[in-house]
Amino acid sequence: MRLNQCHNFHDFRAMARRRLPGPIFNYIDGAADDETTYARNTAAFEDCDLVPNVLRGVADVDLSVTVMGQKLALPVYCSPTALQRLFHHDGERAVAAAAGRHGTLFGVSSLGTVSLEEARRISGGPQVYQFYFHKDRGLNRDMMARAKEAGVQVMMLTVDSITGGNRERDKRTGFAIPFRLNLAGIAQFMAKPGWALNYFTHERFRLPQLDGHVDMGGGVMSISRYFTEMLDPSMTWDDVAEMVAHWGGQFCLKGVMSVEDARRAADIGCTGIVLSNHGGRQLDGSRSAFDQLAEIVDAVGDRIDVMMDGGVQRGTHVLKALSLGAKAVGLGRYYLFPLAAAGQPGVERALDLMRVEIERALRLMGCKSVRELGRANLRFR
Repeated sequence: MRLNQCHNFHDFRAMARRRLPGPIFNYIDGAADDETTYARNTAAFEDCDLVPNVLRGVADVDLSVTVMGQKLALPVYCSPTALQRLFHHDGERAVAAAAGRHGTLFGVSSLGTVSLEEARRISGGPQVYQFYFHKDRGLNRDMMARAKEAGVQVMMLTVDSITGGNRERDKRTGFAIPFRLNLAGIAQFMAKPGWALNYFTHERFRLPQLDGHVDMGGGVMSISRYFTEMLDPSMTWDDVAEMVAHWGGQFCLKGVMSVEDARRAADIGCTGIVLSNHGGRQLDGSRSAFDQLAEIVDAVGDRIDVMMDGGVQRGTHVLKALSLGAKAVGLGRYYLFPLAAAGQPGVERALDLMRVEIERALRLMGCKSVRELGRANLRFR
């Protein structure tokens, strides 16, 4: 299977599956418990139909949006995700370059495998730094200072991960960082020697944002211990309000799902929220972000920029979210599988396919820009 034979999310997923050892593929593809929320994230879009208009003169269409003060050429962005150099040796470098070429926003995670400073140098587009709330308040302040010095425009605090989800696919293979595979997991790695050759012939795997705290040699702390020992489950709204004031700029909460929390985020000065259930990887049985979108836009959409992610596989999914009032839509697995399959060319092809799909769908909807989309364009079954 070649990259030019990939025409949609499912093609990229199949290509990534052929390249990656089973434990790593399942780390990307898997979710919590019975994975019902993971499935619902995409199924939710199918319960909504688009109602197009015709004869509207759509020779030229505008896909640009402004969100959290950032002008994006596309209404989608690359959500920050962890451990990307496990999937391809270029990792965040490939994503930053591809996002920059498409004029959209991308994010680097606290658990990213390329430094936020290097990513900033690669892309001239807007950059998000996604981080977690630590028991060490000094570390939190240091992270924000480092992001500001690097020129990061938006801070994104993930608030739905005070403990890890029950990801049973990982348990079956023993997948962990640093690697502690069981026999089944080791056998699956041996079946994909090309991945191992790629991994071991490039620079050492590390977490530059957490140097001195998490050692991939296992000497300081593993990823699982990082979540259980360093993150602070006692985090409150007062703690976040202090961080928002300290940052003094665009500040976003990722993982908000209730109207009450959306209102609190606006009250403490956040400029954006991402409705997200972490791709179904945390609380299985959680409502999908798309199902919850209209309710939250109605409650706070005039006070704060509302975004969403989860289950987005098509340009029509993006149009449905924008029609309900989302300012932009985050992509996760949609670009991770192309990254794993082919590095930067894969991510670029995926984003280009998404751009073409959104542009085509806008024309078929009779809209000259994404700003013309609205709820009159939708019907729910």
